[in-house]
Amino acid sequence: MSTEGGTRAVIAAMAANGFIALTKFAAWALTGASSMLAEGVHSIADTGNQVLLLFGGRQARREATEEHPFGYGRERYISAFLVSIILFSLGGLFALYEAFHKYEEVASGEPNELLEGSWWWVPLVVLVAAMIAEGFSFRTATREAAPAKGSKSWLRFIRTAKSPELPVILLEDSAALLGLAFALMGVGMTLLTHNGLWDVVGTGLIGVLLILVAVTLAIETKSLLVGEAATPEAVARIRAALESTDGVKRVIHLKTLHLGPDEVLVAAKIAVEPTALAARVAEVINTAEAAVRAADPQVTLLYLEPDIDAAPLAN
Repeated sequence: MSTEGGTRAVIAAMAANGFIALTKFAAWALTGASSMLAEGVHSIADTGNQVLLLFGGRQARREATEEHPFGYGRERYISAFLVSIILFSLGGLFALYEAFHKYEEVASGEPNELLEGSWWWVPLVVLVAAMIAEGFSFRTATREAAPAKGSKSWLRFIRTAKSPELPVILLEDSAALLGLAFALMGVGMTLLTHNGLWDVVGTGLIGVLLILVAVTLAIETKSLLVGEAATPEAVARIRAALESTDGVKRVIHLKTLHLGPDEVLVAAKIAVEPTALAARVAEVINTAEAAVRAADPQVTLLYLEPDIDAAPLAN
């Protein structure tokens, strides 16, 4: 479900950003507004990011091989990490460069195309239309994320989600709406005050915003790439399933690792009866495996090591 929802959100965002990028570049060509150029590059970066997310999802579905026995589930994490790099380098740094370049033009007294041209209204129309389109994309992302989010706050969901697509799209769409607001402020105030510095401010704010989002994405996806355990709720379900299995005295230790958003590796040492025969141990292990997979379907690989409980159970 999370994969399908993430894919729908990615496709919706990609379609919106591709169309919006063309209109922003057209508005920049007609008016020379740096905010429109920064927003155009922002939309191009977002479109490329969504292509990367789709590619990563496709690569992650490949079957496991001898060289990669645990499969390719982390391809989705790699794509999300690349997204943060592209958003930082192509979007944020370019916007800051454009803000500095525009500031030099304003400081030197060069004519302002936005104020002197007859197409001053185009950026306003494009930005309002873009906000409507991004709003629809954001609504799709929030609707697809709602089942996985549950009762968590949106911030908590982004921090703890194991599937990278929905958090990435949510952050991108949020940044896009806020960036459009900055661009609208920059262009609108430039037209009202006839002061080109407002366009510089709007462009600079877009750059800072993109860098902050990119850093947040990089931190979260880096943690997933290094390797995160299953959620505390999932670990509790797995432990309960093991301990409720007939023949299992207790779980000595338990480790989990996300191989991908929907794949969890479980390794556990379980205490069995000290007088159990091999056939009985095998039966206990098989029953425990079935119980764990019923409790958490995301468990794709499960390794149980039987042992004799040397420590007395607490009363």
